[in-house]
Amino acid sequence: MVTNVTLGPLSTDCINDPATNCSPAAFITQTTTCAQTTNGNGCCAVPVTPTVNAVAATGCVSQFVTTQLAARVLAGNGANISCQVGHLSYAPQTASVVTIDQNGVATAQQPGSTVITANIANAGSSAGFFSTCPPVSIALTASSGTSNLTSVTVNPNNVQPIKAVPTDAHGTILTGLVLNFESTTPTTIPAASAASVTPIFPGAAAITAVCQPPTCNPSPFNQIGLFGNGKAVTSNPVLVTAPGTNSTNLYIASTNSFYLVPVDFTQTQLGNPVRLPYQPNSMVISNDGSAIFMGSAFELMTFNAASNSIAAQDTTVPGTVLAVSPDGTTLVLTDPIRQFVYLYSTSGRATGTTGTTGTTTTTVGGIQTQYGGVATHAVFSPDSTTVYITLGDYNSSTGVTTPNNTLLVHSSFTGWYQTTSSQPTTDVAIGVPSVGAFFGGNPTTARSYCPVTTTVGVPPTTSSTTTNLFYPDAGVLGPQTDRIATTNDGLHVLGATVTPTPTLIDLAIGTPASATAAAAPRLPIGACPAEDTPPQKFPTSTAFTGALPGVTASAITGVFPTSDSKVAFVTYLGSGAVVPTYTPQPTGAGTLGSIPLSTALGTPIAPVTGVVSADNLTFFAGTSGDNAVHLITKQTDGTYKDTTTPIAPKLPDVNGNIVTPNLLVQKPRKATS
Repeated sequence: MVTNVTLGPLSTDCINDPATNCSPAAFITQTTTCAQTTNGNGCCAVPVTPTVNAVAATGCVSQFVTTQLAARVLAGNGANISCQVGHLSYAPQTASVVTIDQNGVATAQQPGSTVITANIANAGSSAGFFSTCPPVSIALTASSGTSNLTSVTVNPNNVQPIKAVPTDAHGTILTGLVLNFESTTPTTIPAASAASVTPIFPGAAAITAVCQPPTCNPSPFNQIGLFGNGKAVTSNPVLVTAPGTNSTNLYIASTNSFYLVPVDFTQTQLGNPVRLPYQPNSMVISNDGSAIFMGSAFELMTFNAASNSIAAQDTTVPGTVLAVSPDGTTLVLTDPIRQFVYLYSTSGRATGTTGTTGTTTTTVGGIQTQYGGVATHAVFSPDSTTVYITLGDYNSSTGVTTPNNTLLVHSSFTGWYQTTSSQPTTDVAIGVPSVGAFFGGNPTTARSYCPVTTTVGVPPTTSSTTTNLFYPDAGVLGPQTDRIATTNDGLHVLGATVTPTPTLIDLAIGTPASATAAAAPRLPIGACPAEDTPPQKFPTSTAFTGALPGVTASAITGVFPTSDSKVAFVTYLGSGAVVPTYTPQPTGAGTLGSIPLSTALGTPIAPVTGVVSADNLTFFAGTSGDNAVHLITKQTDGTYKDTTTPIAPKLPDVNGNIVTPNLLVQKPRKATS
């Protein structure tokens, strides 16, 4: 009676250590003759010895390489009967990784690792393990004639093919991979799954290709990192610029008003103010521009940007909306009263409810998952699979949340993961390419998406263990920043702080890409190390530090780079009546400047929030003092000035006083109505 089947190394001694590669059944497809042993174990004296051993202890197997599985079959009395049971039945847990025929001949397929089961006479084992080699690099280029470029100009509505060449550690070019093509600016220049880019509006974006588990290079959870399986692999970025101009739909609101004002710049007058059920405390817009999500102390409000009306209300999730995923399916919300962070689906559940206005609305979506704590900032990876979240301590007496040193990450592959920083974190920005995230604080730090893998013992033996430290510190110790942002060209982390004086910091993270070869950013690209101790580092240097001219600030509220990485704007609470700007350079220090605010509608005090138009020609700044929205427009000489008459949304509070427009979102539209 068979009691155990164990996958393991190929036998080299059929007399003392028989395995199925010693069985006469293994010689069916061989040209050699099986001369059996004389000890009666039924084995061939000489084992089948293929050129590549399929056992994981020998490493991964390149795509389409054929290998031999070996099993040891034990009877109830402990006798090895591997050569007497005939063919075993093998089955991979993940069928895309390997195919196995009736003779135990395994052919590597897509990158990844999987458990293999071997069965005979109702006995089996799931201790076997197979690894198909992952890519160690993905070379991404855009074709232009006979050239392959990493920086191209593509007119809107024109298709630009993108070429991805993944290569494994043995030099094999891999085919058939399910790659995620990511865009840093999907609103204007989305990346298609068919390896192409078709700009919708003028703008700029960085495109990368990612082999992302579990759809590419999967592995069992307890084997993540072994031979590089179960880890993401990122390409170099390709920079795409779409020339031209477009119009804008701007949405203006305030945390102190019940009204939202839509502005369509193809029209000659402001849109009618829309009364909201509650005063919003936050506002984000989906990348497709169809929905605006607003948090409040009482409910989540969803605004339909096409009909300019409230589309849905959900009283089950009061709190603040921090981010919406690039694919528009998931929100990050936090409820400081209940002390929870939610990932909220924007669709999938529909129930009738009555809003405070007395009209019937629809509640859609629902909480996907939640985690204890109060979030302060959040950012998604471009493929929407991972979100990085900073946490804080909420004071119920003052209603103020103070940043703490707890970080949350949620991945569709690994679920929730909590870690801590050495100091309170004040903001978060995704890397370009998205190999990790940068965190504001003192100092500025970063976390890599490459886990630290530690393997003890030789797999797949029962004594072998593989453990991972997820999202390890990436070794960044930058100057203090309160708010940060990364540029699409992958060269800069731009931050600003009010301590000890209002200051802008340029943390250089990359080197310019060649125009004719694959980019070589300093952020690590390609495969995560199979075993990474100490953690993978993000090389950085401080390119520039300078005082914000003419600014007295109590808080930095935002840093807003244009999508073409040519200039960044800073907003703040305080005084100065100027918009600070910074012009980064591919290498070395950039230039700091400031733009005086127009006094056409009164006396502005400070730009408290802002948003950049998709075509990078206008920075919309909501200002205190005159309670207006200023249009900082690009001039023919490339500079930005406040020369256009500001917008007066005239947002009233409950007493009829006009308040500051401190919530802005925009979406591009065609320049004609």
